[in-house]
Amino acid sequence: MSLFSEVQSNVSLDNALKSNTAQRPDSLSLAMAEPERWTSRGDGEVNLRMGESGFAAEPPVTVDQMFKTAVERFGSYTALGWKEGEQMKTMNYQEYYQACRTAAKSFLKLGLERYHGVGILGFNSAEWFISDIAAIMAGGFAVGIYTTNSPEACQYLAENCKANIIVVENHKQLQKILQVQDKLPHMKAIIQYKDALKEKRPNLYTWAEFMELGRDESNTQLDDIIATQKPNQCCTLIYTSGTTGQPKGVMLSHDNLTWTAFAVGRHVQLTEATKSQEIVVSYLPLSHIAAQMVDIWVTMKVGGATYFAQPDALKGSLVNTMREVRPTAFMGVPRVWEKMQEKMKSVGAKSSTVRRKVAVWAKGVGLKTNLTMARTPVNYRLAKKLVFRKVRKALGLDRCTKCYTGAAPITKDTLEFFLSLDIPVYELYGMSESTGPHTISLPNAFRLTSVGKLIPGCETKIHSPDQEGNGEICFWGRHVFMGYLNQADKTEDALDAEGWLHSGDLGKHDDNGFLFVTGRIKELIITAGGENIPPVPIEDAVKEAVSLVSNAMLIGDKRKFLAMLLTIKCQVNGDTGAPEDELTPEAVELCRKLGSNATRVSEIAGGRDRVIHAAIQEGINRVNENATSNAQRIQKWIILDQDFSITGGELGPTMKLKRPVVMKMYKEQVEHFYKEVVTPSTPDNSLPPK
Repeated sequence: MSLFSEVQSNVSLDNALKSNTAQRPDSLSLAMAEPERWTSRGDGEVNLRMGESGFAAEPPVTVDQMFKTAVERFGSYTALGWKEGEQMKTMNYQEYYQACRTAAKSFLKLGLERYHGVGILGFNSAEWFISDIAAIMAGGFAVGIYTTNSPEACQYLAENCKANIIVVENHKQLQKILQVQDKLPHMKAIIQYKDALKEKRPNLYTWAEFMELGRDESNTQLDDIIATQKPNQCCTLIYTSGTTGQPKGVMLSHDNLTWTAFAVGRHVQLTEATKSQEIVVSYLPLSHIAAQMVDIWVTMKVGGATYFAQPDALKGSLVNTMREVRPTAFMGVPRVWEKMQEKMKSVGAKSSTVRRKVAVWAKGVGLKTNLTMARTPVNYRLAKKLVFRKVRKALGLDRCTKCYTGAAPITKDTLEFFLSLDIPVYELYGMSESTGPHTISLPNAFRLTSVGKLIPGCETKIHSPDQEGNGEICFWGRHVFMGYLNQADKTEDALDAEGWLHSGDLGKHDDNGFLFVTGRIKELIITAGGENIPPVPIEDAVKEAVSLVSNAMLIGDKRKFLAMLLTIKCQVNGDTGAPEDELTPEAVELCRKLGSNATRVSEIAGGRDRVIHAAIQEGINRVNENATSNAQRIQKWIILDQDFSITGGELGPTMKLKRPVVMKMYKEQVEHFYKEVVTPSTPDNSLPPK
């Protein structure tokens, strides 16, 4: 049975809409002890950070109330779209809401208890969205689990949220849960939403069987639960990726989700479906708040349509979905934009001389006009006709007016590359604990390398700024999380006595209120000489100076000098996502230009290729020339045998560098840097080949 046919229900949508209308529950205004600003209890409530006017004064609503309002306004508009074979299937808002109610009743029939988790382990799909919202409607917690998690990591999350039910995509993900099910005393059922079951087991259901469970169930129990839900109660858990220690369960309230969706949609001026429908492509991990906020909540708020990419999206198929769907808004983590850049450079390198010259001219025009925010009519229009429109069409961005990046730092080189093609990529900044975005760049508020300005209704404070204005970035607003589940101590570390969320990031404002993130406190390198050095700017400078470099990691905490681990751009295995030995076409082309015949990483790593070795040293010398002090010069470096990856463990699910993991993995190479007692006096000092 197809998903589309499963959304039929005996429940009258009109009856569902009449009950529990979208207004603030009276129970919040009763004379009672006021909740605190934070809680670590799953069944706890918090005092909402309401404002007296503007965005911050928007009346709070629950997820169900926001969804019902969307159904009332956009009921017949497409909500979700996905491919079955070569055919595009769609579901409108009425069908979407009805499917969520049916799934919620099924969860209740399977024994989902209030304030217990529903774990969702799989690639983005309509079933993922429905499971998430249904878990919330039924009074549980929606809990996304990264598809790359090991069985043990899945067990930790499921046990931490007391998951009663786990929804898995396929047999591969099912095996992870079966391996640890004996250690999950709260678990009552598993649902597999893709592919046929390879084995029958008690309490294991296909998606069709699962939806059938609740189809004829009475609405009374579900409606009673929905009626008791309040905007200041928890509904979603986002688990931090755990780059240091075990993941923490970030508790997000109904208001966190619904208010942030409202504020973001209004701030970036998304259009409501009744005027012109916004379209997004869902492909980033939904266990991350950025994907959830963009794909599920903001899109729902404005009646947009979310189309699902294929599971191999990040291995190459994303562009096909983009061309077919033609999104109006697109969110990509930096690595996605970098991969696009590499691919386009590779294609460009094979073009004719004339085409290359035209492209170089057009990019010059594009960068100049976008940086000055002034259009030179003749040059710009010609460049748009000859190059920009064709590039946008090839990427599937021909009607995309809002391109965003976030979740990790992006290089100035990548931003300028797309800006030169008349594709401004707007940075946004936030964290799981702020329900996603806190600042966003806009077309009329844009500075290269800035993460933009505040979302109205939010506040920023720079804590303990130094002479240059750099200090810890702190957040305030209705997007600030409730607390960490069952971890009061960690919550108190993150939220100060006044309720400000301490991000752990370093940053400063310019005179116009633009926020610049300059580093991370925990990543700050403090040398043996006592100098504080943020690693990211230096790493970005090396990647910009040496195009061959894929990843760079600065070393030097408690050491006498700085050193660096480097990786080279290589091909990625389409099935596993693991880095391979073959260089990318762009890297091969760069090697040729430098006079090297290298085609593999193994021919370059460890200083084996003297030509490449010298070229990298030249690039590092240029970076060192711009260093603000001698302590910030890179004294030694080495090219590793393979690139960093999620599968290798060096990168997190959003491609963020896991520095403690890399330090542990390459401990031998790091220690080798510092074997000499005497501090090097020359920058020309990379590790010799083994």
